[in-house]
Amino acid sequence: MYTMTISVAALMSGRPYLATIAAACGVLIGWPFCVLAAVPIVLYAIQMGGFKRTIVVGILSSMLIIIVSLLADRFFYGRWTLSIFNLVIYNVFGGGDSSLYGVESTTFYFRNGFNNFNLAFILALLLPIIALFAQRKNIRSLLVYVSPVYIWLGFMSMQPHKEERFLYPIYTLICLAAAATVEMIAEIAYGRRGRTEDSTFMMILKVCRPVILGAILVASYSRSLSLLNGYSAPMKVLSHLPSDPKAISAIQKEPVLCIGSEWHRFPSSFFVPSPMYKVHWVDDGFMGLLPLPFNSSIGGTGAAPPYFNKFNKASPEQFITSEDACDFLVELDLHREGMHLRGSNRTLWEVVVEFPFLDKEKSPPIHRAFFIPWYWQSKNKFGAYRLLRRRTIER
Repeated sequence: MYTMTISVAALMSGRPYLATIAAACGVLIGWPFCVLAAVPIVLYAIQMGGFKRTIVVGILSSMLIIIVSLLADRFFYGRWTLSIFNLVIYNVFGGGDSSLYGVESTTFYFRNGFNNFNLAFILALLLPIIALFAQRKNIRSLLVYVSPVYIWLGFMSMQPHKEERFLYPIYTLICLAAAATVEMIAEIAYGRRGRTEDSTFMMILKVCRPVILGAILVASYSRSLSLLNGYSAPMKVLSHLPSDPKAISAIQKEPVLCIGSEWHRFPSSFFVPSPMYKVHWVDDGFMGLLPLPFNSSIGGTGAAPPYFNKFNKASPEQFITSEDACDFLVELDLHREGMHLRGSNRTLWEVVVEFPFLDKEKSPPIHRAFFIPWYWQSKNKFGAYRLLRRRTIER
């Protein structure tokens, strides 16, 4: 996203070589598959800066990046290898099954784009149509600048496994396309009506711009509030783990935090208040590969742990051997009939803290997506996101 933004900004300011270098960094350091989004940018840079010179800049910058990456890989992996090459080979020919982590329909990114950009996303999608009626001299250049939005959306929508983060490379370009649409609508209307700057019609158009931008800001703020109030519980509960060394030492061993079906919402170990905690997964039937703690005893960063595999299949070593070793447990109760909850055994577990968690399956789409005052709480349904403590722990 950063390098794509720099690349387009460089083109807009007439610096094709910087645009080429930034695109190379994005592909070779960031994510190689972004080459699809970078192609129109690089082609336009070649037209702007000349074929020979731009190609030379691209080759030299790419070689420098690859050499530095090769040396870094040699240092950390202990052998000559190139991680960017391995990434492409694995994802294209490796046989891994990313669908284990979820499959979405082709409309996922369009629905997700509207949730995160609301009216701005619609305006961005309308730009190619609006451009047909525009009379700007630079309309061709503008369409090149924002073309990665449509190329990337089309390509990613065809992939079975989808995640919101996969759209990050074009986030800033969505905003650029939306802003251009707002400007051109006013210009087209002004040109066709032939009114003067101080006419009533032009005054209405001038008012419409801040109204549209205001609506986007309000909807964006509403979306942020809905996410914060509806889905922040996984981060909140971890802050209630004991962080005092004396309280932790009372457990008589390294405390173990167990997570079952909520593995996909675990924010990361950085949210656990002390490095003394050990995070372990409980087998809840998930068949995919999950992260394991870094093991320095088998060769550090140069090792290839035997419990990992290229097919993303679950490894027996990723799950805790006995649930009796769990001192704390994170669990989500959506109040479903027949739902197996370990924390429901209150003779064994006690609730440390719980927070409401929005139940998306039982909540209306518009109310769960956007925070609407006076309606958000009453229209949506909530579960309980809990941090539980084993009762046998001495406190």
